[in-house]
Amino acid sequence: MLMEKERKEIAEYGRKMSSSGLSKGTSGNISIYDPETGYMAISPSGLGYFDTEPEDVVVMDLKGNIIDGSRKPSSEHGLHTVMYLNKPDARAVVHTHSTFCTTLACLNTPLKAVHYVIGGAGAATVPCAEYATFGTPELAENVARAIGKSKAVLLANHGLVTSGPNLAKAFGLAVNLEFVAEMQWRASCMGTPVVLSDAEMDTVMESFKSYGQPKKTDEKKDGMGY
Repeated sequence: MLMEKERKEIAEYGRKMSSSGLSKGTSGNISIYDPETGYMAISPSGLGYFDTEPEDVVVMDLKGNIIDGSRKPSSEHGLHTVMYLNKPDARAVVHTHSTFCTTLACLNTPLKAVHYVIGGAGAATVPCAEYATFGTPELAENVARAIGKSKAVLLANHGLVTSGPNLAKAFGLAVNLEFVAEMQWRASCMGTPVVLSDAEMDTVMESFKSYGQPKKTDEKKDGMGY
């Protein structure tokens, strides 16, 4: 099976995404990109994650052609493609409809540095892309225009997209940004949130580069801490 390891990982993390509450039902999607082949493994459309097996995951190229798999790919495959094209270091993309990120997205409000953990996105602000119908080229184009230096972007009236050097990192970023979104929402309910300065966030992001245990060559850090 082509991209067997990646397809198994997508099935595994799909279950994690559902059980963690980052997405409900069949919403959200996950992909992994292999730059050597130019192929992207992506979760299938409309299939529950607890019902998704590795063979249900679809392999595509970045032009939208199906390379391997009998299922219909996620309707958001164009959204994943534009993330890989705009983030050359990205090897995985996670798209969620998590509650608090989606709440801010419904307000068309960017995610701000109300907590330092937002620095995992590589930017002090996670922007919100303009609304377009799900699964359309227009949505992908809006994301490409909005994302800037960030590894993540909110989708107006829709949800969140994150990227990372592996699926564990992209998933961990989605978890952390949902926490930041909840803090932004809760703080806004009580008053005006205090946003960390760009200078402080530059310091935080530099510190993140050496955070944690020394990485072994065969070790995959989960990206959930800080």
